[in-house]
Amino acid sequence: MHKKSASLCLGIDIGSSGLKGLLLDPDKGILGTASYPVELFSDKPGFAEADPGQWWTGLKEIISELLSLEDISSSDISAISFSGMVPAVLFLDSNRKPLRRAILQNDARAVVEIAEIDSKINGIDLLQLTGSALTQQSVAPTVRWISKYESEVLALTQFIVGSYDWAAMSLGAEPHVEKNWAIESGLYNWDGTPLDVVINATGVTWPKLLSPRASGEVIGEISPDKAKEIGLASGTKIIVGGADHVLSAYGAGLINSGDALIKLGGAGDILVVSDTKVLNKQLYLDAHPVPHKWLPNGCMATSGSLLRWEQSIFKENDLEKLDAQAQDARPGNLLTLPYFLGEKSPHHDPELRGAIVGLHLGTTNGDIHRSFLESIAYGFKQHSDIFTSLNVPMKKTRVTNGGSKSRLWRQILSDVLQKDLLSVINHPGASFAAAVIAGIGSGVISNWSFVEGYLEPGETITPSSDKKTIYEERYQQYLQLKPSIDPISHSIARSQR
Repeated sequence: MHKKSASLCLGIDIGSSGLKGLLLDPDKGILGTASYPVELFSDKPGFAEADPGQWWTGLKEIISELLSLEDISSSDISAISFSGMVPAVLFLDSNRKPLRRAILQNDARAVVEIAEIDSKINGIDLLQLTGSALTQQSVAPTVRWISKYESEVLALTQFIVGSYDWAAMSLGAEPHVEKNWAIESGLYNWDGTPLDVVINATGVTWPKLLSPRASGEVIGEISPDKAKEIGLASGTKIIVGGADHVLSAYGAGLINSGDALIKLGGAGDILVVSDTKVLNKQLYLDAHPVPHKWLPNGCMATSGSLLRWEQSIFKENDLEKLDAQAQDARPGNLLTLPYFLGEKSPHHDPELRGAIVGLHLGTTNGDIHRSFLESIAYGFKQHSDIFTSLNVPMKKTRVTNGGSKSRLWRQILSDVLQKDLLSVINHPGASFAAAVIAGIGSGVISNWSFVEGYLEPGETITPSSDKKTIYEERYQQYLQLKPSIDPISHSIARSQR
């Protein structure tokens, strides 16, 4: 039976497909996890939205489930912290209530607005000023789009924040945005002050931008009215959390320079710890939760989401069956460009489109499935090459998330990257790191190194030498194929607006 303690830590991750919660006892480990599914809304091509009302319901359900664990009460929890997609965008009124659905980080509606703002800031080096280029992830084009098509929303907007900052504020935290939301939004200088050149280029009257706060800071306490509604104790500390990909990497043990993580989730993330700030227009840059460390990273728009699309087309829900078919297919039989949602890094082009080259009447499901797995691996290799060119080599490399359950995919990744890959067993994701950060902020966890060696290591995959040649050849063709069909992709994308 669990002995009551005032030192339990609660972490909540707000994801694109659902919420995940985790309750951590720093002395005994993970006490329990809970999840709650939510909908992804895509009413028009390029739209990606979520309903904060579903997030709030999910938060209450998760807390209720975790508190139902034997001998756990709300007074046992010292602090709560949140993680979420970045930079998701919420427009809040003066009562901190969302005025519309959240616009998610992979939303690609503001193509025209990106070009309009870019024309006004031509010659301004946003990368040096903010750490982010002007892309579909930037918040300014989204706000300009809202001003055009939902002006009544902007007229009532008091705060523009991210998903996890909204969750904290809804419980009683001070109005704020987390540091990495600020960095990736493209709205702030490095010192946290508003970047007026971008804000003015939108031609929009903005609400006052909120001050960025760092992971681990105490940002408030749960208010009495919200405590009653969600089931936690009034006065429970609220700690600044962080971006889901950043916290997932930290939770997987990425502490030291060169530690790397590949995440095979709905999107494809690749992150490397650096002791110095790394600025490159092909990548993103995030602050590591540990002070004075950085996480240069890439995010490909599709990874597992491409496989979900494949499942719907083939009417085959069993990925293990598809893997078995792909295992029998020859490496490199087909060449796929995985730009089925446009592409984020390293191209930052929402108007790219996918392609499958080499199809013939003898092509099998296994050929296609294998080419999808290979295409994501080529995307990761492109990022790996960029890291190497910037003197940020990937040393100890881990692989996590749903796609890492596929041994075939891990082997293909290892073969393409020519690196050993260590899988992390049952990595609970960003909710675990959020719980750790709740503990750090409340003082019940003493230092950031708590995560090192905490999670159970899995199998290490080593590269196969016999596939090195074919994969290197296909990778070079992968690099050549994209620019050759860019004009066609752009034409098709524009005709679909």
